[in-house]
Amino acid sequence: MYTGIVQGAFPLCGLVDEPGLRRLAVDLPESLQDELSIGASIALNGVCMTVTRIDGPTVHFDAMQETLSLTTLGQLKMGDSVNVERSAKQGAEIGGHLISGHIDGRARVCEVQRSENNVSLYFQLPEALCKYVFHKGFIGLHGCSLTVASMDKERGIFSVCLIPETLRSTNLSALEVGSEVNIEVDRQTQVIVDTVERVLAEQGVNRE
Repeated sequence: MYTGIVQGAFPLCGLVDEPGLRRLAVDLPESLQDELSIGASIALNGVCMTVTRIDGPTVHFDAMQETLSLTTLGQLKMGDSVNVERSAKQGAEIGGHLISGHIDGRARVCEVQRSENNVSLYFQLPEALCKYVFHKGFIGLHGCSLTVASMDKERGIFSVCLIPETLRSTNLSALEVGSEVNIEVDRQTQVIVDTVERVLAEQGVNRE
C-alpha cells in the first residue's frame, strides 16, 4: 500500500526490452534506500513494482506485458522522470489517501490551464471508470493522491489543480495535451458504487 505522497521524480537510467518483458532501472537517493532489499515494493508512476536487483544507487524492476499494456510504463524512454514512492510502513502518516498501486487504466490530458501559482489539468476518462470519479473525491494520477476539482459525467472529463509543491516534486509538471497518466480510482468509492449497483440489480430482479 502507498499514501499517494510521491517522494520524488527521478530519471530512468536503465531500459531493456525483451519478449514480453521490460527491465527498468532508476537511481535513488540514499534517503529512499534505507533498508531497501530485493523483493521490496516501490511505486513507479503509481504502479506497484518489485525490486529485482540493487546495484549501489541503481534499483532495478521488471514489468510484465500485462503491466505494459495497462499502464504508461511501456511508453517510457531513457531519461524520462518517474514518480517514486516507497511502500507505506506500519503506523506511517497517510498524507494523501490509500493507494494500492494496482492501476485501473490510463487517462489522457485534454486541456492544460496555467496561472501564476498553479496548474489545472483536465483528463478524459475511460468510460468504464467514470462512475467512480466524483467532485471532491480522491484519485491517484501517476501515484499522486489528488482531489478531483471538477467532474463532467456526460463528457467523462475531470480536472485536478496542482500547487507549486506538487509541480516541483513530481513529474506532473511535464504533462501536456495528449499525455497519458496512470489512474487508480479510490477503492472505497469503488466498493460503495459496486455494492449499490449490485443491491439495486438484485432488488430489480426480486421485483420481477
